[in-house]
Amino acid sequence: MKAVLIHRHGTLDQVRIEDIPTPPIRGGQALVQTRAAALNHLDLFVAEGIPGIKQQMPHVLGSDAAGIVRELGAGVDGLQVGDRVMLNPGIWCTECEFCQAGEQSLCVRYGLVGEHGPGVYSEFFAAPARNLARIPDGVTFEEAAAFSLVNLTAWRMVCTRGRLRPGEDVFVHGIGGGVATAALAIAKLAGARAWVSSSSPEKLDLARRLGADFRYDYTQCDVAREVYRKTNRRGVDLVVEGPGAATWLQSLKMVRKGGRIVTCGATTGPNPATEIRLIFWKQIDILGSTMGNQEEFAAIVRLLGRRRLLPCIDRVFDFEDATAALERLQSQRQFGKVVLRFDRDPS
Repeated sequence: MKAVLIHRHGTLDQVRIEDIPTPPIRGGQALVQTRAAALNHLDLFVAEGIPGIKQQMPHVLGSDAAGIVRELGAGVDGLQVGDRVMLNPGIWCTECEFCQAGEQSLCVRYGLVGEHGPGVYSEFFAAPARNLARIPDGVTFEEAAAFSLVNLTAWRMVCTRGRLRPGEDVFVHGIGGGVATAALAIAKLAGARAWVSSSSPEKLDLARRLGADFRYDYTQCDVAREVYRKTNRRGVDLVVEGPGAATWLQSLKMVRKGGRIVTCGATTGPNPATEIRLIFWKQIDILGSTMGNQEEFAAIVRLLGRRRLLPCIDRVFDFEDATAALERLQSQRQFGKVVLRFDRDPS
C-alpha cells in the first residue's frame, strides 16, 4: 500500500509517498481502507521531531482518518466488514486507574496515533475497534476525517474542563486553526458570546460568518486591553489557549476575576512570559486539557450525526498532493481543516 512517511526528522522536503506493507491486525483490531484523512499541526511537529519522542523509521504521518472496515480481528463486537468508520486517535491501555474510571485521556500510557505510533496517511490503517465509531448517515468521509481530533480536544476544553455556560463570554486565540475553529462552534452551540483574534482580516470575516460576536486583529491593537474595555473592565469568563508563548500574558490580563484559562497546546512555544501575581490576585483557574474520553467522543459523534456540530474544512487535496497539503498547513493560510482524499481503490 502507499503511505505518506518520513525516514528522518527535518523539513517537509523529506516527506515521501512510498509503498509499505499493509499492516497486519491483531485480536480486537480492525483493518480500515482509508477514504479520507485530515491534517493537524501535530503532523508538522512530528515531521520536524518532538524532543523526547522517538518514532520508528520509516514513520507514517497522520492522526485523523475515516474509511471502510475491510477486516476484523478476533473478539471484535459491534462492527462489521463494510462499515463506514471514523477514528478516535487516542491510544490508551484500558487497565490503569484512569482508564478504569472512564478517563482514557488521563491514561498513564496515553499517546496519539501518528505521534506515539504509526499514523494513518496510508491506503489502509489498523486500529483497535474500540477507537472506531460508525460514521453517521449523511456525513461524508471528508467531514468524518476532519472531525475527531480537533472537536474532541475543543469539546473537553470548552465544556468539560472550561465549564462554559450559556450567556458567558469565551475568548479563542488564533481563529482559523482546527481546534480554535472547533472551539468557536462549540461555544456558540453552548449559547456563549464568542470573542476571537487573528492577524488575517479574511479569517476574521469567516469567523463572523460562523457566529463570532467580537473579532480582533492582533497586529492592529492590544487585544487584552480592547477586551477589558469592551467588557467594562470585567474580562471574559473563559479563555481558550493554544498558542502558548505568544498569547499567555494576554490571556491572564483579559480573563475576569475568578475566570478560567484552559490550555491544550503551545504552538508558539512552551515557555511563555507569565505574571504570577495576576493568577493569585484575580484567583484565576488554570486548566490543562488533552483530547478527551470515550464518553465525550460518543457525545460529539452524536452531535455530528444531528448536524449540530460540523467540521470546518478549508481545502481537500488528493492523497498524491500530501506535501502540498502540509505546506498549506505550515503557511497558516488555512481556515479550518486541510483534508487528504483517497479516491482510488488500493492496489
